[in-house]
Amino acid sequence: MSECEVCGCIIRGKPILVQIGGAKMWVCSNCAKLGTEIQRPGMDAIKKGSSGMVSAKPGFRSVSPQKKKSRDVFDMIDGEINEDFSDIIRDARMSKGLSQKELAMQIKEKEGLIKKIEKGMIPEDSVRKKIEEALSIKLTESSDISLKTGPKGGIEPTLGDVMKIKKGK
Repeated sequence: MSECEVCGCIIRGKPILVQIGGAKMWVCSNCAKLGTEIQRPGMDAIKKGSSGMVSAKPGFRSVSPQKKKSRDVFDMIDGEINEDFSDIIRDARMSKGLSQKELAMQIKEKEGLIKKIEKGMIPEDSVRKKIEEALSIKLTESSDISLKTGPKGGIEPTLGDVMKIKKGK
């Protein structure tokens, strides 16, 4: 028999491998609810070490939960999207006489996605391109650096230009 690594009681039955915080521990069934269950091995897959601690036999693979990769929509956009993109989409859709459902069917996306986009959710690049094509609109501004003109008509330097100038001196 072995001891639960959380409460210290003797484990009757099969110990359960769970992850609590960042630590993997063999626990009793009562303490298993405190973490994420990784595996519930059979008794043949468990052996006791010389220290009395329970460990998995070599070759027994524990499965840890996979974390989803976080996605940043701004990384997926070509150029900069207009600030009022949701209004542009809504106005273009309505001028073509389409409902949100009809637009969604036309671009093969869900109606809920169209609703969210019209409320301000930034669409992924692939969805944005489908919407632009279906509604004959342009939602992005080119990300090319354009020259800004000052009040006198001359070129106004940006902060980056000033920094380059100071580093060059």
